Amino acid sequence: MHAAIITFPGTNRERDMAIALERVSGRRPAMLWHKDSVLPAGLDVVVLPGGFSHGDYLRSGAMAARAPIMDAVRAFAARGGHVLGVCNGFQILTEAGLLPGALLKNASLRFLAQDCRLRVERSDTAFTRGFEQGAEFSATMAHGDGNYFADDATLDALEGEGRVVLRYVGANLNGSARAIAGVCSANRRVLGLMPHPENCVDPLVGGTDGLPMFAGLSASFAGV
Repeated sequence: MHAAIITFPGTNRERDMAIALERVSGRRPAMLWHKDSVLPAGLDVVVLPGGFSHGDYLRSGAMAARAPIMDAVRAFAARGGHVLGVCNGFQILTEAGLLPGALLKNASLRFLAQDCRLRVERSDTAFTRGFEQGAEFSATMAHGDGNYFADDATLDALEGEGRVVLRYVGANLNGSARAIAGVCSANRRVLGLMPHPENCVDPLVGGTDGLPMFAGLSASFAGV
């Protein structure tokens, strides 16, 4: 799997993401800077990791969505490329128009840093093929603006089109509409989610609940 990770001023999860991707593919991902304007040839997936791009000024992800590299990401997605956005990366994808909805302040108005439970609503995407349909797994929350919002018409469309990929189980701690934790694009090749599966790929550091996401993704490009 040939992956690239894009970093912005304030990104802080790129190393965790790189470890997760290399663990399943044996290949170190390319690291790109927000001022770059071209993606490497032959990429399988582009990843926007977590953090606080540009200090979360204006709105979380709003400034990063207008970085030079994002034009290349939009073009990559338009060609059918796979794009994964986690936490701040999810926020950037919504601000860039690659995914619908917006991420608002948590309902509690408090930063959340704790584990949560997620349910896989569909397992036929490259990102979730490593899980069984309906499987539940643990991931880590680390966000202040993770409250997923969209109008009712958009939410109904997402549900009807099967684009809600992950949902919170039990406590909906950030107040997301319909307990939505992750949504995908119409072609299921762009996924955004708030919790951090990359925190859960090592039994010595947080467990391995998130490993199937990356293993399944790698297998997709290995023709398995």
